[in-house]
Parts: sequence; C-alpha cells; structure tokens
Amino acid sequence: MRRHVLPIVALLITLLLLRQVYPYVSGQDPTVVDGYEVREVAGELGGPTCLVWANTTHLLFCDRDGGTISELNLDTDERRVLLNGIDRPHGLALHGGQAYVSTAGSLTAYTVGADGVFENATPLVQDVPVGNHQTNAVDVLPNGTLLWHSGSTCNICVEDDPRNGALLWVNASSGEHGILASGVRNSFDGVWVGGHGYFFTDNGRDWEGDHPPEELNHLIVGASYGWPDDEPATPVPEGTEGPIGTWTPHTSMNGIDVRPPNSALPGLSPMEGFTLYATVYGSWNTLLPQGHEILRIDVHQDDASGTYTTDITRFAWDAGTPLPLTFHPDGTLYYATFGNGGSLYAVSSQA
Repeated sequence: MRRHVLPIVALLITLLLLRQVYPYVSGQDPTVVDGYEVREVAGELGGPTCLVWANTTHLLFCDRDGGTISELNLDTDERRVLLNGIDRPHGLALHGGQAYVSTAGSLTAYTVGADGVFENATPLVQDVPVGNHQTNAVDVLPNGTLLWHSGSTCNICVEDDPRNGALLWVNASSGEHGILASGVRNSFDGVWVGGHGYFFTDNGRDWEGDHPPEELNHLIVGASYGWPDDEPATPVPEGTEGPIGTWTPHTSMNGIDVRPPNSALPGLSPMEGFTLYATVYGSWNTLLPQGHEILRIDVHQDDASGTYTTDITRFAWDAGTPLPLTFHPDGTLYYATFGNGGSLYAVSSQA
C-alpha cells in the first residue's frame, strides 16, 4: 500500500510547487483579445507597485523590494533613482510641484527638484499599523485633498486603529487626516472619473471558499463597505454599501485606471457610460491558478436612480502577476508585473 501512496504524494507535492511557480513564469507571453497586442517594454523593475507619468516620455515607478522611486525614459530605456531608502513604497501622486509617497504606514510629501529628484521630506501621516496588508495607493482629489488607501492588519478582525481597513482623506499641507470610508479590507488602488466620482478596488477575506468576490466600489463619503461583518449569509451587511461590480473570489483585483477618450482600446462612448481597466494579480488561496488577467469594466449609470452597474470581461490573460496599471496620455495601456524581476508591458491596437 505504501508503495502506491508515495507516488501520489510526490505528484501532489509537484503540482503544488508548480502552482506556486506558475504565476511568475506565465506572464512572458500574455494573450489578449483579437485586434490588440501586448509587448514587453522594459524588464528588471524589481517589485513594481505604482506607475505614474511625469510626462509623455518619463514613467515613474515604485519598487517595493528595492525601497525606491525610479524614473524610466521610454525613448532611451535610461533609468535613474529619484528617491531611495524608503520602506515598501506602494503609491505615488504628483501635484503642484510636490510628490506624495505612500510607504508602509506612512505618507510623506517631497519637493520635486528642478532635476526631478525628490527632496525635502515632510512627513504628513505616520505610524499607521501594518500587518497582513499595508498602506497602498495615494491619489489627489479635484479639490487638492489626498485620498490614501489603508489596508487591514488582519484577514478578519476588529481593528484597534480605525485608520486600518479604510480610505483616508489627508490635508496635503498639514497632514491632518481622517476616515473617508470604512469597512474597506484591502483596497490597492482607485481612480477619479470626471462627472462620476471615485471608483476603487477592494479585496475580500481569505479561506472561505467562494466567498467573498473581489469588488469594484463607488466611493460615498462616510459610508461603510461591510468588512469585517460581511459574512457569507450577509455579504452586504445592513447599513453598508455593496459593490457595483465583482470578480472571482481571492484573485486580488488591484491597479485600476479609466480609459481616456483617445484610447484605441475597446470601451464605451461618453453617451453610454465609461470604461475602466484593472489588473487581477492572481491567488495563492486557490488550488488551481486563477486570475493573472487584465479586465475591461464597462460602467453604466441609471439615469433615474443614479446607481452604477458594470459589465466585466477579460481583456488579457496568462499575464503573470500584473499589479500597477496606467494609461499613457496617448491612450496606450501600460501595466507592470510584480516579482520575477518585474517587467513593464504596453497594450495597443494591432497595426
């Protein structure tokens, strides 16, 4: 009997090892819908967690593993470090000659020097607890207030610090801050859509089978989005906001951006609504690999009620571990994969 069991055990171990390795070796040749193509633009980005345009030729990226913010010249492939020695950078926003950098538990403002280097660090918020998740993207709202994504310290718990599992508002000058929305377990990124507001991804609890799905949410100031009370029997607890779109549980929907009108990528016309694109990193919390995708999210607003609904489809797959995502001003979509050296890809229409 033992002779028969050992090969089975060995096979299971091999499959589990392949399961862990697959996401990091599968993204070199992603598949995209007909009529579009993906090309690798640059490699060896480290652990990229943000992509921000300084201008049309210079792309800034966070390297969480290296603790740096760096600049990539798309025309020459030249690179330089703008800021180093920081703790797990996950977000960057540029506004009014300032750079706002989100690291593990802290948000810091820098002056952008004449040469583009970040100088004169001014701490805005510090000592937000870090556990299972950390502080992620930072965005600038139209009124100049910063919006900061703060992950939970745990899978399921009541947080000791209400700044965890929340979206925070932060005064860009004084660092004064507070809770913009609560019950947001692990929101990696969001985007402001003119005329509609702020839309953000959020990833739910692990270890509960097909509960809950990953979420796309519309921000309502002061609202709660359900975590940690979103039990399988009450996925949207009374008094909380439900998602406007969902995706495969435990696959981690992360980077998100709005498709600009000049983009050749498919999407809705302004008369129909608008289209978002998002990355799906993939899961370690499933037996078989899931995720590793780029999503197209068509968003519609009901004229009478003002509520939003979505149609979500896969635009690209077998994409490895995509994390940050951004549209270039010319409408080309860029995304970066995390791990295995870190690579940058561009998605455009086939000539």
